[in-house]
Amino acid sequence: MDPRHRLEQQRDQTLRRLADLTDDFDAVVAASRDTNADDEHDPEGATIAFERSQVDALVRQARHHLTEIDDALARLEAGTYGTCESCGQPIAAARLEARPAARTCVPCTTTRRA
Repeated sequence: MDPRHRLEQQRDQTLRRLADLTDDFDAVVAASRDTNADDEHDPEGATIAFERSQVDALVRQARHHLTEIDDALARLEAGTYGTCESCGQPIAAARLEARPAARTCVPCTTTRRA
């Protein structure tokens, strides 16, 4: 599958996931309005606050992934897609297959984590 198609497919999936998560977040917020707002003394309050926090974190993660995909599409347009941003060497096809929005090659990614 060509990189543009793979990135656009991931972008569509991420947009659908973001829409679902936004709906989930809205539902949790609406549920919290219908319950006792005293999280400290309400045994269900902490659960609602936790769920809201979890969904919010997933929304932020999906938005970040969407940004990474858009950046990868921009690199594709600029002709720099598949080139490591750290060392300038090509990123292995297997890495791009697994992570189409990858910015770095495996050796540079490993070095950055150490």
